[in-house]
Amino acid sequence: MHRLRQPGASLKLLSRRAIGELGALEASVQLLGNDRNAALRLLLASRSATTAPAQHEFWLEFCWIDQEYRAAVRRLAQFCASHRDR
Repeated sequence: MHRLRQPGASLKLLSRRAIGELGALEASVQLLGNDRNAALRLLLASRSATTAPAQHEFWLEFCWIDQEYRAAVRRLAQFCASHRDR
């Protein structure tokens, strides 16, 4: 099992600015995740309820939201990695 920190290692607190940035990044991931899930539900429902061109539009919408979500997750991961190393 991997430990997050070594025994006896000191924890470093984040600055107020960093805490604010972390909160904003987490909120962005949460909001985009909700949007992504809704778009996925619409895409799946469209498979049996709409025409092929409409399905294509739902697919494009999902792809766009999915890219935004993945970018937000990457930004959050980069933030965590950069603050872990400090």
